[in-house]
Amino acid sequence: MVSRHQIGLGLIGFGIFFTFLAVILFFDRGLLALGNIFWLTGVAILLGWRSTLQLFTDRKNYKGSVSFLLGIFFIFVRWPVVGILVEIYGCIVLFSGFWPSIKAFLYQIPVIGWILQYPALNLEAGLVQLINQFTKRSA
Repeated sequence: MVSRHQIGLGLIGFGIFFTFLAVILFFDRGLLALGNIFWLTGVAILLGWRSTLQLFTDRKNYKGSVSFLLGIFFIFVRWPVVGILVEIYGCIVLFSGFWPSIKAFLYQIPVIGWILQYPALNLEAGLVQLINQFTKRSA
């Protein structure tokens, strides 16, 4: 793995950690903002600046981009609960195109992969249906 990818993944990890810590500490605004900055910087370093810009400005991703950036705005104007909910929705819509890659990765993780492949639970179909419901896009 290239050192740039390691740095990007590390920043994304820090962003998720700070966001989780902020939620545990009753939506601490400073930690949420720090988590967002780390997460956005990590995505930009991992994907590259041009690819990140294309991801956020692509016509079919406007809904997710606007939702995510509106969530960041809500966090900065002291509405952290609303901001985090809008951000989560924006992330689901924005990164829904990565579901096949995420699914392949999850199948490789020992315990999670076994649970997803268990036919009685059929978690994958329910999760795919939920993601498709959130990300319905007009053609």
